[in-house]
Amino acid sequence: MTLLQTPLYPACVEQNARMTEFAGWSMPVQFGGIKQEHQAVRDRAGLFDISHMGKFELKGPGVMAALQRLVPSNLERLGLGQAQYTVLLNPEGGIIDDLIVYLTSPPASAPGSDIETVTLIVNAATTDKDKTWLWSHLTGTDIELSDASRDRALISIQGPAAAALLQPHTPHSLDQLGRFAHRDTVLLGQPAWLARTGYTGEDGFEIMTDPDTALALWQTLSAEGVAPCGLGARDTLRLEAAMALYGQDIDDTTSPLEAGLSWLVHLDEKGDFIGRSRLEAQKAQGVSRRLVGLVMEGRHIARHGYPVLHQGDRVGTVTSGTLAPTLNLPIALAYVAAPLAKVGQILEVEVRGEPRAAKVVKRPFYRAK
Repeated sequence: MTLLQTPLYPACVEQNARMTEFAGWSMPVQFGGIKQEHQAVRDRAGLFDISHMGKFELKGPGVMAALQRLVPSNLERLGLGQAQYTVLLNPEGGIIDDLIVYLTSPPASAPGSDIETVTLIVNAATTDKDKTWLWSHLTGTDIELSDASRDRALISIQGPAAAALLQPHTPHSLDQLGRFAHRDTVLLGQPAWLARTGYTGEDGFEIMTDPDTALALWQTLSAEGVAPCGLGARDTLRLEAAMALYGQDIDDTTSPLEAGLSWLVHLDEKGDFIGRSRLEAQKAQGVSRRLVGLVMEGRHIARHGYPVLHQGDRVGTVTSGTLAPTLNLPIALAYVAAPLAKVGQILEVEVRGEPRAAKVVKRPFYRAK
């Protein structure tokens, strides 16, 4: 199979990136080393090529109303230039994908605003699935769906110094752009779209622009000392911040209430949506399992798929695990039986056939200052 290449592929190869296949794309897994890249983001800033992610634009009358039926979050909260992290749900309340919804035009409630425009950033591995799902629920409407997944580049600069390092390259004040806010801007003299979002637990920005501008920005920031980072560091950073990875920590069989994403579910604020009845039942009856954070005793690392035990019985499964570089502790996310999901609960994880002690802890494992 021929792998897709992002516009930044040549620059990554030139920087001696170790490449790997991910969701049909050839992506950098690391440059100088995962720990080194991880620490660069925590201490200063790192640069990520995330051009493989899905990029949709929905435009037409009633866009927000149509999306309201597909997610459990109340999108009517959004104003122009604001965004909402949320999930697409199937009828059983399972998560089709997690995504960010960016309102890029005035909402229909604004005077003279009958046409709405929304940008959706979705996971690379679910781009085609999401597109099919959206199309199936937009049939019969005048809403247009444009897929720019392969046409537009997406760069992420993350870390406490991200704003200071990016500011010289845009005339717009980044201090005035709040968390989960976004705007059209100019970078290196060219049009670009900028959002204060990320997947590392640090401050940062995600930038969508044309391939040539993205390549120039990547090369400029790299020359200024911003560390290029791969998927390896992106994974350890997001896990320290206890951010879910679709396909591991959440999927079509997990509900947002099971996954600790109840803050995305606004049952009291909105009408019917796909999966509502299932979430109402779970809220009333309680869920049978919950996603928890675990810290392992000693240096034993819990990996995806390892059994979680309590008094010798299997009570759950690890979904993600690593030796956290910032904390220097083995951490993991796991689904466990709901009665055992309380902070402080002592459990065990079967590591290479041996039960190893673990404790349920509060998430996130790491929080930026």
